[in-house]
Amino acid sequence: MDEAKQRTHIVSEEESGERLDVIAALAAGVTRSRAGALIHDGHVRVNAAVQTKAGYKLKAGDAVRVDLPEAAPARAQAQDIPLDILYQDDDLAVVYKPSGMVVHPAAGNPDGTLVNALLGKLDHLSGVGGELRPGIVHRIDKDTSGLLLVAKNDFSHASLSEQIKAHTVQRAYLAIAQGGFREDAGTVNGPIGRHPVDRKRMAIVPNGREATTHWRVLERLRGATLLECRLATGRTHQIRVHMASIGHPLLGDPLYGPKKMPYPVTGGQLLHAFRIGFVHPRSGEEMLFEAPPEPRFQQWRRRLSQGETHMEE
Repeated sequence: MDEAKQRTHIVSEEESGERLDVIAALAAGVTRSRAGALIHDGHVRVNAAVQTKAGYKLKAGDAVRVDLPEAAPARAQAQDIPLDILYQDDDLAVVYKPSGMVVHPAAGNPDGTLVNALLGKLDHLSGVGGELRPGIVHRIDKDTSGLLLVAKNDFSHASLSEQIKAHTVQRAYLAIAQGGFREDAGTVNGPIGRHPVDRKRMAIVPNGREATTHWRVLERLRGATLLECRLATGRTHQIRVHMASIGHPLLGDPLYGPKKMPYPVTGGQLLHAFRIGFVHPRSGEEMLFEAPPEPRFQQWRRRLSQGETHMEE
């Protein structure tokens, strides 16, 4: 590695007993969280040996070396990734994002995203979202599967974004929530914002953005319920936060579910964006698309419908 990309710090007597992430941050001139990520990824050495524990206690005289990796490219690259395109024309596309796929490149996910797949499959995308988010009009969570609208030019992007802002785009989800519901349908209203303590989570907070979720029961399962959830607004983690707030977190949700899950659901929350409806930006035609959930979702629905409560995935 280029020496200009290396930073070395010799631990002083006063620094003896300090954590590795603290000294690595000092050596490299980065934040402690960034230093922790560098340690986790094997870019930090103590006395020439790679050390991957951020809390490792240092001794006086230890040599801490931080190898700074090359910066990730500012432009998303096209990749040959399988992608299910339900519809496309010169203005837009409707695509199916599988669970486990991130929508666009970001820290920790430089490639393998939906954007990388889109660049490899579509001839052009709108530039409104910038070089890392071309064509992206709206998003769904990494572990949520389902339908997404993609804009292929700026005219289409502006129109679709305005429809989303005006809450005229139909967006409906299938979800398997923990527990049973007394009512057959209902609405959750609660402003959503960043959690005041855990910044990875969202929460219902007084100064959050207005958020409304309409739900109805589709099937009562063993210890769970299959729901249709319709978004009146589109906030980050909205369905997950709202359902958890009324005591019915989604099965498999690692952020908002209980520490001990009632069933061994792995791979993230059982949530699927199955329907999307909108007005075509150029023709004015009303368009509606639906797609079934992935096999994992369908298998859990079938098992819980049949009362299989002790099963391995």
